[in-house]
Amino acid sequence: MVVRHHFRYLSAVMVASVVLTAGCGRGKPVTEVRPVAAVAPSGEETAAAEPIATSDDDFPWWRGTKGNGLASGAVPTKWSATENVVWSVPVPGKGHASPIVWGNQVFIATADDAKQTMSLISFDRATGKEGWTRILHEGGFMHTHGKNTQASPTPACDGKHVYWTAMVKDAIWVSAVTLDGQIAWQTEAGPFVSMHGYGSSPILFGKLVIVQGDSNGPGWLGALDKESGKIVWRVQRGNGASFATPVIAEVAGKTQLLLAGQEKVVSYDPLTGKKHWEAEGPATVCANQLAWNDELIFVSGGYPQRATWAMKADGSGEVVWKKNWKCYVPSMVVAEGRLIVPQDDGIVHCVEAASGKELWFKRLGEMSASPVLVDGKLLVTTESGKTHVLAFGDTFEQLAENENGDRCYATPTVCGGRIYLRNFSQLLCLGPAEKL
Repeated sequence: MVVRHHFRYLSAVMVASVVLTAGCGRGKPVTEVRPVAAVAPSGEETAAAEPIATSDDDFPWWRGTKGNGLASGAVPTKWSATENVVWSVPVPGKGHASPIVWGNQVFIATADDAKQTMSLISFDRATGKEGWTRILHEGGFMHTHGKNTQASPTPACDGKHVYWTAMVKDAIWVSAVTLDGQIAWQTEAGPFVSMHGYGSSPILFGKLVIVQGDSNGPGWLGALDKESGKIVWRVQRGNGASFATPVIAEVAGKTQLLLAGQEKVVSYDPLTGKKHWEAEGPATVCANQLAWNDELIFVSGGYPQRATWAMKADGSGEVVWKKNWKCYVPSMVVAEGRLIVPQDDGIVHCVEAASGKELWFKRLGEMSASPVLVDGKLLVTTESGKTHVLAFGDTFEQLAENENGDRCYATPTVCGGRIYLRNFSQLLCLGPAEKL
C-alpha cells in the first residue's frame, strides 16, 4: 500500500533561533529551529514530497504501516519449540526494540552493556542468517530504569535507509543506515537528561524523520531531513520525562502529529512543528502511543496518575469518557468500534470505543509489549514470555496460549504470514514452513 503523506516540503532554513530557558530542569538549553518553505526559481513553493511506498508484506516501523498495531494477512494461532517455528537466531546484547521488516531483510536494534556499544543488525528474512552488524555508538551510556534498555526504540525504514534513535552522551542521536549496513549520517537531535532512560521510536512523514526529546530537562520535539540529517524544525516542550512515541493521524478531518505527556495532549503540524491545539491530558508521564479513530483519540498514562481517556480530536479538549486504568507502557488498539486497553498489571479490557462501555476484561499477566490485531485475532504478549491469541469480539475467547522460550517485553511484528518475535535472548520467525 502507499502511505499518502502529500505536503509542501519545508527546507531546513532557520528563520528564528531562540534559546529556551523556561522551566527549572537540568540540561543544556534547547534551541528552536523554525523552517521556511523552499521556493523554486519561479517563485512558487516546491511540489509535494513523494509518498513512502510500503507493502502489506512489510512492517517498516513501530506498530506497522499505519502506526496503529493493525496487521494484514493470516498467521498461525499456535506455536511451540517444535511447531510453526520457521527459524530462530540468538540476538546479542539487550534491547526491547521490536524487529522491523523491509523486503528480504529483518532489522533489529541491540545494545551491549559490557562493551557499551549500540548496534543495528540485519537478518535474512527467509533463513534468519545474519547479514551484517553495524555499531552506531560506543560509550556514553546513560542511566536507565531496570526494566528499560539502551536499545528500546524501534527502528524505521523507508526502503532506502533504516533510521534509529538513541540516548547517548546527554543527547538524543538519530542515525541513518543504508540497507547494506553503511552509516549515511548521524545527527545530535537535541539534549536529554535521563532518569529512567529513553524509549520513543522515530516516525517517518514524507521527507522527515520525527523524534521527541521529553526528559528530566528541557523537552523538545523535532524533525530531521531524511537525506541529510539536518534539523528541519524543532520546538520546545515542557520539562518532564515522558517516553511516548508520537503518532501521525488523519483524525477530525486533519493530519495531526499527536503526542501525550507532561499532563497534556498536544497536536502539531508535522511539516512545521506549529501547534494546532493543546488540551489537558491524563497523566504526567506517558510511555505508550495513543490510539485514534475518525473523531476520537484514546490516551493513557501511568505516573503518578492512573487514567485512560477518550477525547475529541478537534481541539476542544472535550473528554468523552474516563477510566481509572493504568495503561502505561503497552499501547491500545482500536478497530471495528472496539478499543483494547492493556494494563501493565496484566488486565486486558475490551470496551466500546465511542462510549467506554466495558464488553469484557481478563487478567493474562504483566505486560510491556503492545497487542497486535491481525486476521480477527489479538496477539497479547506477556513479560513472562507467553503470547495469548484472543478472538477479537464482544466476548472473551482465548484461542491459544503459546510459550515464546524466554521473557519478552518487545511487541511482535506481523507481516507476510509471519510473526517476528523478540524475546530476551532470541529472534523468532513463526509461521507455517510451506509458505517459504
